[in-house]
Formats: sequence, structure tokens, C-alpha cells
Amino acid sequence: MATRIEHNEAKSRYDLFLDGELAGYAEYAENAGVRDFNHTLTLPQYRGHGVAAQVVGHALADTRQAGFKVRASCWYVDEYIAKNREFADLVA
Repeated sequence: MATRIEHNEAKSRYDLFLDGELAGYAEYAENAGVRDFNHTLTLPQYRGHGVAAQVVGHALADTRQAGFKVRASCWYVDEYIAKNREFADLVA
């Protein structure tokens, strides 16, 4: 499957597409240099294929590159950061 991740700034989220179909996303709210990742969703037919991990990893790396800090209101993003300590420095 071909994977594509896009920063959908209009919807304040990162979208992950598999073979051109939306498979999941990570939403955030932005305020004062902090992106609060508040919701991660994988569509039912794509669950169990690592979609959430891919989109969150990409979103955090892109957030770092853009110079933002992170707040993880979403339990999945919080867990992801706990397991992937290379993103711990992003936590506001």
C-alpha cells in the first residue's frame, strides 16, 4: 500500500492516506507556540496496521521542525511520546 501523510492546516490535523484513501489522522489545536494534540483516529478498516503510530510520529517530527512545543491531550499521543523518548523534549 502506498502511504502519504499531509499536513491539513485548514483542519488543524495531519492526514494519513493509504492508496489514496483517508486511513487516519491526528488533530491538534495551536496556541502560543504549542500544538495540543487532542485526538487521533484510525478508521475501522485500517486498525491494526500501525496507522496511528505513523501519523503521530510524522506529526511530531514536523511539529519539531516547525519550532512548536507539544501538549498531548490525546491518550495515544501521550503514550507514543512515553514510548518514543526522542520526542520528550517537545513536551511543553
